[in-house]
Parts: sequence; C-alpha cells; structure tokens
Amino acid sequence: MVAAHALRPRWGQPLTGIVSLACFSLVAWITWYLFSDPRGLVGLFPYPFVMYLAMMILVGWWQHGCLGDWPFQDLAPPIKGLVQTIINLILVWFVIHLVFYRVLGLGFNFVSQVNLEALAAAGKTAIPTASGTTLTLENLVNPSARFPERAVVTFVLIGFFSYPFVTILFGKWPVRPSDLTQPQAGLVEIGWASLLTFFFFAILIVPFWGLIYGKVYGTSYGLNFPWWTGISGTGHVHWVFGWWEWMIVFLFMTVNVWRMKPWTSIKAPQPWKGLMSFIGVVILAYLFGHICVKIAPLWLSMDQVIQHLPPGDGGNPTRFLWYHSAEIAGFALMPFLTWHHYFDDMVPQKDKDSWGAFWFRSIGTLVLAGLVYVIFYWINFGEWGLGNHHMAGRFSQRVIYGESLIWSFWWVIPLLWNEWFFHKWPFYVHDDQ
Repeated sequence: MVAAHALRPRWGQPLTGIVSLACFSLVAWITWYLFSDPRGLVGLFPYPFVMYLAMMILVGWWQHGCLGDWPFQDLAPPIKGLVQTIINLILVWFVIHLVFYRVLGLGFNFVSQVNLEALAAAGKTAIPTASGTTLTLENLVNPSARFPERAVVTFVLIGFFSYPFVTILFGKWPVRPSDLTQPQAGLVEIGWASLLTFFFFAILIVPFWGLIYGKVYGTSYGLNFPWWTGISGTGHVHWVFGWWEWMIVFLFMTVNVWRMKPWTSIKAPQPWKGLMSFIGVVILAYLFGHICVKIAPLWLSMDQVIQHLPPGDGGNPTRFLWYHSAEIAGFALMPFLTWHHYFDDMVPQKDKDSWGAFWFRSIGTLVLAGLVYVIFYWINFGEWGLGNHHMAGRFSQRVIYGESLIWSFWWVIPLLWNEWFFHKWPFYVHDDQ
C-alpha cells in the first residue's frame, strides 16, 4: 500500500480541498435523496437507513483500520475502492441480518428486529394494561420506532469509539508489536476490540433497553434499569450519546487535526500511555458535553422547546439537551476530517505540528461546526435539503426532531471511502506524476 506522504494534491491547496469537499457533499446529498429522503425513491429515513449507514462505517473501519485493506491492499484505485465497497455492503448485510438478528438474536431479542416482529405478530408481546403498554407490531415497524434496529445503532455508536481507540490511543496494543501478519493481526484486533465494545455496551446501553422492556413495554427484571438517572436527571440513553459522541470527535481529532497532540506529551509505554490518553478523552468529552447542555438554552427558546417535547419527556428538557450536545459534536466531523485529509492541515504557522497550529485548527473546527449548525437548523437545510418534514416549524421545533446526527455521519462516508479505499483518487496524485 502506498504511503500517504507519497501523494500530493492534484490542483494544489486550497483548490484541491475545495473541490474534494464539494464532490463529497454532492455525492452524499444525491445518495441521501435516493435512499433516505422521504421525497426520494426509497425513503428509508430515519430507520432502517441510519442502521445501515452506521454499520457501513464500522465495518469500513474493520476493513481498513484493522485488516489494512487485506486482501485487496495491492489493488490500484479506483478498482480497489469499488471492490472494498462491494465487500463492505455484503459484510454489513451479514453482520446485521445474521450476526445480530439470527446469532445474537438467539439470546437477545432486543437486538433482533425479525424476532420481535414475529413475537408481536403472534400476540406474544401483549401484557396486562396495568403493567405497561403492549408492544404491538405497529410499534415495531413504524419508522419512528423500530426498537431492535435502534439497539443495533446504539452498539455501533459505542463501536465508533471502542474499535478505533485501540489503534489511535493504544497503538494497537496488545496486538502490536508482534510478528502477526494479516489477516491474523486484524482478526485478533477485532476480537480484542469487540470484547471492549461489549463491555461498554453492557454498562452504558443495555440498562436503557432494560427500561424499555422492563417498564415501558413489560415487567421484566432480567435487565437492569439505567444507573445514571440520578446523575444526569434522565434515564434515557441520550445522556450517553451526549458525551460519547464528543469522545468519538476528540478521538478522531487526535489522529487528524491534532496530529496526536496533546497525548504525545505522555512518555509512558503502552498500555499506560493509552490508558492515560483514554481518561483524558473521557474527561474532555464529558466536559464539552456538559458545557453544551448548559449553554444551549442561551440560543434556544426553552419555553417553546419544552412545549414541543415528546410526551415521554414530561416537560423535562434534559434528555433533549444531551442529545443536542451529540448533534453539536456531530457537526464537527466533516470540518476536521476535511481539514486534515483534503486541506492537508493548512495553518498560517510554518510548523503544522506546533502548539499554535494545534490551537488554530482546534478553534477553527469548533467555528466551522457552528457554521454547519447554522446552515442545518437556522437556514433549515434539514427540511429543504434533506426532506425532514419534522423541521417544517419554528426553530425550537426543528432542533427537537432535526435528526442532524444521521446526516453528519452520512456526509462523511464519501470522504472516508475515498481516503480509506480509493487512496484519495482522483483528488491526489503520486509525486512522480
């Protein structure tokens, strides 16, 4: 595989970055219209569209970040990218419909859409009225519900951090250093990271589904209820989303616009360096999530927001504010990924690795994230651009049902695919060309 330093921007900078960003945005927008937009051909928004797009990114990381593009690493672009995309789609179907629905579904119905639909169709999810609300087939197939698909998405959200942090913060420890070759090294890394993913999933996600099936739609006590209710003021999983999404952002900013700062200051060997970096990311992410929760009411009309909250919130905006924190974090994804990969970390400083450059890109990323926020919500791109009918009302209504996080992840897929699988073709060329 050709190293990244052997490439140069085809048209120089910033023109290559501008053209790349425009192309990625256009591809994301067109494919969104085809597959997700309610006005389009398929209209899968929000579910199951978000489940498939999320799994595409996670499987893509397995292919590129863990397996090093094996066994297609020697193919030249664009053939390599096309082959890897086909393999990705096959694996996505396999993981969702076989691993989750059929294998994990043997023991956990809450991650199997087909299992619960079969039970509901047979009337086996009916419960006495005094014990809660019956989970009907209509509930399960409604695009605004589809709880098992949402459960798969919550697993993937955890995986967006727990798989790559093994590489980024721990330098692939304990898999590396070793003399393992691919695919053995990649499979061991996937196995190790999967263990960590299930650990985080069990602690941070499963209690929410215990609430859904143990109180809202049943009386089961096999799964525990959220332990964070007293800490956060809400038992909803959106509290986890609110700071975990910031963890994902800071993890990937580390390896992109931060160029591994500030964790390069830690001189300890692995796994201690990775552990200290991990703790730092957690603290930083929760701090930013909490700040977003506290400052969002400064520009939101909270009286109107509370008026339009779903009935299940009981007039308490805490759940919404934590989810909105995740959305704010999501708006930073495209700015820092594009800045690093297609604008080559451009800064006014001569030394791109200086602390001045670090702060310039960090602050710049937040400013650009704010600009994307304005475009999505104030200019209302979510409605006229993406067809989200929930955004037809006032600003205070748009932010509640905007689902901007779905677009934020879909927007970066063309960029990730081009960088991971197409080796930046055709926007970058080799030095000898």
